Amino acid sequence: MPKPHADPIAAITTAPGRGAVGIVRVSGRGLMPLAHALTGRELAPRMATYGPFKDTDGSPIDHGLALFFPAPHSYTGEDVLEVQAHGGPVVLQLLLQRCLQAAAEADPGTGSARLPRLRLARPGEFTERAFLNDKLDLAQAESVMDLIDASTEAAARSASRSLAGEFSALIHALRDDLIQLRMLIEATLDFPEEEIDVLSAHDVAGRLARLRQSLADVQARARQGALLREGIKLVIAGQPNAGKSSLLNALAGAELAIVTPIAGTTRDVVQQTIQIEGVPLHVLDTAGLRESSDEVERIGIERAWSHIESADAVLLLHDLTRIGTPDYQAEDRRIAATLAERVPRGVPVLHLWNKRDAAPDRLPAGDGIALSAKTGEGLDALRQRLLQLAGWQAGTAEGVFIARERHLQALARSAQHLGAADTHLGGPAPMLDLLAEELRLAQNALGEITGEFSADDLLGVIFARFCIGK
Repeated sequence: MPKPHADPIAAITTAPGRGAVGIVRVSGRGLMPLAHALTGRELAPRMATYGPFKDTDGSPIDHGLALFFPAPHSYTGEDVLEVQAHGGPVVLQLLLQRCLQAAAEADPGTGSARLPRLRLARPGEFTERAFLNDKLDLAQAESVMDLIDASTEAAARSASRSLAGEFSALIHALRDDLIQLRMLIEATLDFPEEEIDVLSAHDVAGRLARLRQSLADVQARARQGALLREGIKLVIAGQPNAGKSSLLNALAGAELAIVTPIAGTTRDVVQQTIQIEGVPLHVLDTAGLRESSDEVERIGIERAWSHIESADAVLLLHDLTRIGTPDYQAEDRRIAATLAERVPRGVPVLHLWNKRDAAPDRLPAGDGIALSAKTGEGLDALRQRLLQLAGWQAGTAEGVFIARERHLQALARSAQHLGAADTHLGGPAPMLDLLAEELRLAQNALGEITGEFSADDLLGVIFARFCIGK
């Protein structure tokens, strides 16, 4: 029984809906008979051929371009047939059904044996086959979806660099250095009486230190790439009428949230993703925090606290025109106390003092930012502070590759093992057997990034998140 990834597969690869052009893709072994049944001719490899796509009775379903990519010179490493037709959903479904039907028929034009029956592709299965057939490593395969999902230009360019193999090349270089060091240590274990001379002659300590530094550099770039991919969640909180909705509108450059002088206008969460220097920031405008007897407003306030608890950073907005009012000050203290209880440790809370244009003489002391959501004063300073909160380093976008949380975790594990290896090397009597084991574990952690060491269930999770057709 053939393995699942050996079955021919087919899918519509363009997004659902109507468009000028739609594509049906087929991948498998020996697809030329299928191409002949669909087009009535032999297709030259990697050349676009225009003509009709024939139904079972020979009538044309549509006219368009057919391209045949023989293995192994294709996206998946298998034979790939792509049919480009008009992008109507009915037309594409007819072509897909024709491919599925024709694959089970003998082709009288060529006398070829029947093809195995085609089946519909699972999400991500074309890219999974590219990985299994060594056309892409796992980090490159993931970057395909990251490129599709990129929400900013910087994220798209970083994903493109990962797809081109920049991230993988750095990981492979680290693994090669690790392997060389492992070979040296394991060879030294066979001659224990000479280990001190060998360690000194080959500068093992220096090589390990350089390896740790190289890994730290890759970690720093990967963190920037993960930031470009994921962004951070910013929650704007504060009392009613402090200007939270006005601030969201000012940051987004659009009238997204309703702004009125009436307290409690915002009763639900309004979310918008903005970008600053290519970094996506998911900004949430929440209901004003106060004691309320209105049931709807109370639900909105509880939702606000729920988002505050899961935020990467909280922007606590104060109203400069009311800071001298006793009731306002008492409510501010209550909010601050509740924040201290409900915001996880390590999540920054940035104090923003709004309506500077209306109260220029009431600027408070401290490290907060005074601004005016109405006039835009102070917004540039806020944007730079937000980048600092995100951990973004200015000027690094051009050298950043896209990265995911699992990549960061694998790099962190590798760094921990190298740190342990350094400890075993640096003692009065080097413990080379333990040193060699830590190097092996560090190498395996790096191998998880590119797929050399990957469990099948991990691959299933990764590719299941792809769209149909990729």
